[in-house]
Amino acid sequence: MSKTELLVQRIRQMIETEGYAHSDRLPPERVMCTTLGVTRNQLRRALSDLEGQGLIWRHVGRGTYVGARPVLNLDDVTYLSDQVKPEQVVSVRFTIEPETARLAAIYGKKADHDQIEMCAERCRSAPDWRGYEAWDNKLHHQIARATQNKLYLYYFETLNVVRRSVVWGQPRKSLRPVENYSSFLEHDIIVQAILSHDGDLAAQAMLDHLQSVYGRILPTMNLAIPKEFA
Repeated sequence: MSKTELLVQRIRQMIETEGYAHSDRLPPERVMCTTLGVTRNQLRRALSDLEGQGLIWRHVGRGTYVGARPVLNLDDVTYLSDQVKPEQVVSVRFTIEPETARLAAIYGKKADHDQIEMCAERCRSAPDWRGYEAWDNKLHHQIARATQNKLYLYYFETLNVVRRSVVWGQPRKSLRPVENYSSFLEHDIIVQAILSHDGDLAAQAMLDHLQSVYGRILPTMNLAIPKEFA
């Protein structure tokens, strides 16, 4: 491996081990240079490679973010975050994510499916809620990537940035998810449906999972189900 390839590998490992989730901002370049023991030019070459792979994106003057560049710029996201209500975010997730699960089952490649399975396993073994939420976020993002449809991926990523900027106010009563946490089994059902190439089951399992999650977070909200699942 070249020095740049080795540095790319180190940055990817840093993102994974430190629990950075999709759309999280990485440390400033000067901090990363100190942490990794490299020059600014070496770091920028590695970041350029990662950006070309769609693993990060950079906004001049604002920083480096995990994941592919969202369709909307940060000003648009800030505007939407102020305008969109939590139940509207949920409604859009109910529409988009069952379809991404269905397409992931149909078009996902073995490498995609391996990543999806790994993310679900990491959710279960996460040492705390921050780690769980990071891997849960990566699981949903990997499912969107597995559609092989960049337009769906961009829709998902834009929605995800807005979703993560909304304050949900979900209380945590434990350090980490309990062993029988309901989302673990729900993830397993989604993953097995995708690995079995059963698109309809994957879509229904994803909808069931989202209903379960938001039934806990927003128990008084009327959860609107897309017509095709009604």
